[in-house]
Amino acid sequence: MDVVVISGGSGFVGSHLVDAVVTRGFRAVVIDNLITGNPRNLAQWTDDDRVIVYHQDCARPPALDLPVRYVLHFASPASPADYIRYPLETLAAGADGTRGMLELARGHNARFLLASTSEVYGDPLVHPQVESYYGNVNPIGPRSVYDEAKRFAESVVMAYHRTLGVDTAIVRLFNTYGPRMRLNDGRAIPNFVYQALTGQPITIYGDGSMTRSFCYVSDTVEGVLRLLMSDLHDPVNIGNPGEYTILELAQRVLAATGSASPLVYEPAMQDDPKVRRPDIARARTLLDWSPTIPLDQGLAWTIEAFKQDLA
Repeated sequence: MDVVVISGGSGFVGSHLVDAVVTRGFRAVVIDNLITGNPRNLAQWTDDDRVIVYHQDCARPPALDLPVRYVLHFASPASPADYIRYPLETLAAGADGTRGMLELARGHNARFLLASTSEVYGDPLVHPQVESYYGNVNPIGPRSVYDEAKRFAESVVMAYHRTLGVDTAIVRLFNTYGPRMRLNDGRAIPNFVYQALTGQPITIYGDGSMTRSFCYVSDTVEGVLRLLMSDLHDPVNIGNPGEYTILELAQRVLAATGSASPLVYEPAMQDDPKVRRPDIARARTLLDWSPTIPLDQGLAWTIEAFKQDLA
């Protein structure tokens, strides 16, 4: 049985990828130091030998005497709250972690996929964001530890591909959401849902006019796997082009939860992007992929999952 190695596989998106690859007939090896991951996300595989878990840093992955076919690097703090709390660990995941997983792929002649992010576009001056756009990033701001870690990781991946012949892919993910996000994740949807369900004020940073595009996790996973099993090497955006203001999102969460939580406004975070929307023409054309889950449906499923977590 061919093996898929997933760093960060105990995390939100990583654990959904574990589910997906195992159900597609692969064996999964998870490497996760649990800085932001949660072992409970893989509880359904505890007694199943198709999933092997190593609780260690992906910068020094274990030696695997297994038929590794794919290596996916998803290990990194991914919310502003997390990467501002763990700035050095975030930079290390982008640098040392990326090289460690690339070396693992190289040693097994496996295809490697980097989970990059829409944050490489920074506070974009091009809208919607197309893969050819170089971005507008403040390299010394508090968010830069994540933005620049991912930009550096992309550069390392392409260097391994061009210089050492490693078969690589890069996916740029846009605001994925869904079950298994942490209640204190720090991103807009889990923040709003948690606050609404617990009767706390809904906290909006800025005036609420900033936009985001939200992609339900099952759509994200399908796009990632299509890219993984393709022969593409250049970055591909995977996200939902539906664009909403943060205020609109808060209002939808309030309506979906039936909450009476008031809206409160705090100062905008430094370098927080004013707009965010993916151009997914490459994914549509080259992967025959586009998202299928509308925001209201995805929110309903996410809210139900959060209710279970709170219970």
